[in-house]
Amino acid sequence: MTERVERKLAAILAADVAGYSRLMELDDEGTLESLNAHRSELIDASIAGHRGRIVKATGDGLIAEFASVVDAVRCAVEIQTGMSHRNARIDANKKLEFRIGINVGDIVEQGADLFGDGVNIAARLEALAEPGGICVSQRVQEDVAGKIGLPLEDIGEQSLKNISRPVRVYRLSVAPAAMGTSTAPLSLPDKPSIAVLPFQNMSGDREQDYFSDGITEDIITALSKLRWFFVIARNSTFAYKGKNPDVRQVARELGVRYVLEGSVRRSGERLRATAQLIDGISGAHVWAEKYDRSVADIFAVQDEITASVVASIEPQLYAAEKQRFQSKAPDSLDAWSCVVLAMPSVWSWVASDNEKGEALLKRALEIDPTYARASSLLAWIFGARAQLGLADPSSALVEAFSMAQRAIALDGDDSWGHLAAGYVHMVSRRFNPAVEELTEAIDRNPSFAMAHMVRGSTYAYNGMAEEGLRDTEIAMRLSPRDPIQAANLSVIGTCHFVSGRFKEAAEYQRRAVQLRPHFGTAWRSLTAASGLVGDLDGAKAALAEAKRLQPGLTLEWVEKYQPIIPPEHRALYMEGLRRAGLE
Repeated sequence: MTERVERKLAAILAADVAGYSRLMELDDEGTLESLNAHRSELIDASIAGHRGRIVKATGDGLIAEFASVVDAVRCAVEIQTGMSHRNARIDANKKLEFRIGINVGDIVEQGADLFGDGVNIAARLEALAEPGGICVSQRVQEDVAGKIGLPLEDIGEQSLKNISRPVRVYRLSVAPAAMGTSTAPLSLPDKPSIAVLPFQNMSGDREQDYFSDGITEDIITALSKLRWFFVIARNSTFAYKGKNPDVRQVARELGVRYVLEGSVRRSGERLRATAQLIDGISGAHVWAEKYDRSVADIFAVQDEITASVVASIEPQLYAAEKQRFQSKAPDSLDAWSCVVLAMPSVWSWVASDNEKGEALLKRALEIDPTYARASSLLAWIFGARAQLGLADPSSALVEAFSMAQRAIALDGDDSWGHLAAGYVHMVSRRFNPAVEELTEAIDRNPSFAMAHMVRGSTYAYNGMAEEGLRDTEIAMRLSPRDPIQAANLSVIGTCHFVSGRFKEAAEYQRRAVQLRPHFGTAWRSLTAASGLVGDLDGAKAALAEAKRLQPGLTLEWVEKYQPIIPPEHRALYMEGLRRAGLE
């Protein structure tokens, strides 16, 4: 019996690796290993996450089907953005760069396979794309117009192999410059500089990842307390998690002299940790140590490692200061674990993650009501809800400020409490208290990239663009590969906005939302800047995304809660939104 043939309309994504044969000739095993890692860790998950289905995978290529063309394009952008970040840590002759083509059309479905011009055109478009780029058909461009907030460049009608009619093609570029990344070499600071790579979990249990992550976080925090150190922020070093990078390459990419790496193995109630400090210029081992302790002594182990690192890099400073940072860790490891697990949820700007982080932090406080860090992060979550329009700002800010004050009362020496208080003051349009608290956070931890970013944002919202740009530049230098780089880009956009440079403001906000599609604040600001520059199509598209993330967005809400302080700048911001159609 002949198998029934089904026809349907679908979006087709075709992808393959540029120069795959050359890469295989150079190193077939390494290339296959890299390809499999990219597939399992990024590409397959991205396709599934955007409701797609892999139809065929052969060698270096694949064909995927999507019911929604918008989902297909967003998936392609996510893949290319992710690949750009992953390739930033790889030698040029080992990089795998994908080309992607997307078409939408009538296709024939036979069994699990797809056939027809809809598929063939997608494959031909992929061949036209540059390495790391995306090409789409005119039909795709028409369907996504005003829905993705990204520009599409018309490259004209193209004759495609075995396709009888010319096809108009559009290019969607996902270049590293558009994502806030840079391959320019970074000069070494004028003081000892260090990056702490994520300690490897050697327990064989992925559920214990949070354990090794927490030790890494604590070491970074402790080192950052030492004023004579330039310490790379955790978010940039955690970009190397799960990799086995060359430490000299890490040092070059992050602009530091020293790299600390290690591993943790937890077996029952015993904790075995190793740590080694490497000179990132020569690759020589400066110092190494092993620790075998009871789990109950985990915080003592952290302090031992920190003190040893300090002593080996600058022994004369260590002897002169005779100071060692003593963390105020909670008595219960369970509470600490909750905070470590909550950390990634705090910065995602996704409502569901926000709720997950809140639940974990409240659990930590139930276990240990004196845990200052948990209170600080809860204050941040409540403040972010107010700024993103995810909750009633009047009540969320009261709760946020209460939690920040509690954190400072519990541990006034912890810079996170002052960061949280400063952030809440900023969202509440209280400029002077915000700057005072954020400066306090920076005084206690000069390498605190987040505090520099929020203080830069505070200056920007007060119309002080030069000061805002200066602090943001410091934040980006301290954490050059930070997953929340979108926030830095958005702050730069706000600085341009208050300076009357609306075109530049729109560009930086566009780069911010490209990195973080759920970043409602940046979508609002992109709407306002695009409206004022006269790009009404772009403004309306951005407004649609802003309202999708914040359905209750109105001009009245902006007037009451947008953190911009000077009335003239707030009036311009509202005018840009009004031109986009916000009422």
